[in-house]
Amino acid sequence: MTLLHFDGDDLGHADRVVLPGLSLTLARGQQVALLGQSGAGKSTLLGAIRARLDPLAAWCPQSHGLVPLLSVYHNVYMGRLERQGALANLLNLLRPNREAWQAVESLCAELGLDGLLRRPVERLSGGQRQRVAIARALYQQREIFLGDEPLASVDPHQALRLLQRIQRQHATSVIALHQHRLALSHFDRVIGLRDGQVQLDAASRELTLADLDALYPDASTSAAATSA
Repeated sequence: MTLLHFDGDDLGHADRVVLPGLSLTLARGQQVALLGQSGAGKSTLLGAIRARLDPLAAWCPQSHGLVPLLSVYHNVYMGRLERQGALANLLNLLRPNREAWQAVESLCAELGLDGLLRRPVERLSGGQRQRVAIARALYQQREIFLGDEPLASVDPHQALRLLQRIQRQHATSVIALHQHRLALSHFDRVIGLRDGQVQLDAASRELTLADLDALYPDASTSAAATSA
């Protein structure tokens, strides 16, 4: 079932077009890996998808979007702020709601954040902050997961565990990442961007690591120079 369709759309921000004439269709029930080197347009595409799918999509931004002075609990709780009234949210800031605390505690334990709920985010490592951002997105309990490099700050073992947890909850996802092996082994479809264009769009089972490496010309040039 078609989820959304771009039909020759110019995507960008302000007066700058990043992805000109984009034609792309996304379907429900697909796990989509979005690949491409920095500046290829991954964030722009994810932003456009998010704008069209709101409020169906949970969002995990590249910058994490956390409030450093607030605790892990409160940062995760922010995923559902819009579902509560202003008074309820204020009271929860002063004294955490027991039901919400238990739900967040259980979720954080799954992500390796147990025992950290009261700790301010500013005192966490980069990998821990990444997991808090993922926890907040999961806590939103929305149909679709959109992530802009949500696995960039964790080691390969953690990346696999986190991805499996995300996909267990979300039958549909679009995730920007650089882990090529994960793209081939844990996604149905790979969309590759290069120079503002869709360079690659295929089922992961039809692709090889060499196909994905071709999206990164700078890396290929460096490798060739090193071996020369």
